[in-house]
Amino acid sequence: MEYRVLGLTDLNVSPLCLGSMQFGWTADEAMSQRVLSAAYEAGINFIDTANIYSRWADGNPGGVAEQIVGRWMKQNNIPRDKIVLATKVRGNMGAGPEDEGLSRSHILQAVENSLRRLQTDHIDLYQAHWPDEKTSIEETLRAFEELVRQGKVRILGASNYSAWELMQALWSSDRNSLPRYDSLQPHYNLVHRDEFERELAAVCRTYHLGVLPYSPLAGGFLTGKYRRNLVPNTARAGGAKRYFSERNWVLLEQMDALAKEKHASVSQIALAWLLADPLITCPIIGANSIEQLKDNLGAVNVRLMPAEKTALDKASAWKEDGE
Repeated sequence: MEYRVLGLTDLNVSPLCLGSMQFGWTADEAMSQRVLSAAYEAGINFIDTANIYSRWADGNPGGVAEQIVGRWMKQNNIPRDKIVLATKVRGNMGAGPEDEGLSRSHILQAVENSLRRLQTDHIDLYQAHWPDEKTSIEETLRAFEELVRQGKVRILGASNYSAWELMQALWSSDRNSLPRYDSLQPHYNLVHRDEFERELAAVCRTYHLGVLPYSPLAGGFLTGKYRRNLVPNTARAGGAKRYFSERNWVLLEQMDALAKEKHASVSQIALAWLLADPLITCPIIGANSIEQLKDNLGAVNVRLMPAEKTALDKASAWKEDGE
């Protein structure tokens, strides 16, 4: 498996990253551990989680996904240096209104809790889950700097930042000689392109940030399981409905034809489209079963010809030519 460099410290990561939002939500612990083991055995060395995963699920207080990942590494004697471990801080963990944000006090407490749940002494990529308008970016970066100096964090990343917020953070790092965000985790896929491509892509390209798209299959829409007259009753169907449009049904038909030509699945075509972009470091996949995982992993063997990628670009374009 070909590995890619993420960040200034040369973290070598697999071309796909295993996300964990489903752990303890749509996948119980037994299945989550099976998925983790199968992914690791297939060569996936990059695992992404967050402290709040998945507080929205009944009976899940948050921190559950981190605990599952930590127990998996411990119980299976996974060498720590064989895993690139990413987690996030920002969301409310339920201990009151102060138990959230990107203030120094919250970050320093949250990282200790994440380290404990993950059963590790360091986090390879620590990410601001989304901005905090109540805290100055300098305070946030200085808190992160403490963690880097202590060896608890290797590199920093951001998620769900707008272009101006990302530029403000990069400027503050440069001006104050502070560690900078080396990666961005944006919402990006074939049917959700403008949020990243409008401005963020240029920032990442110019300042050499790794790009780790989440929801690369659009909440399941780009798996092909949703059709004009077929809407499965799943936990994520509500989120996928936003993509129900004639334009996107036509796109799916085009992806069907391409998948048939390449003996691939629609999911693999969607992931191959991201992998064909040199700006993308690795998409973050999520799997509720071994079958889903195997299908996603097959995308690394699907190669889109330039003309095929261009055709998908055109079919899913968010702006007119010349705009």
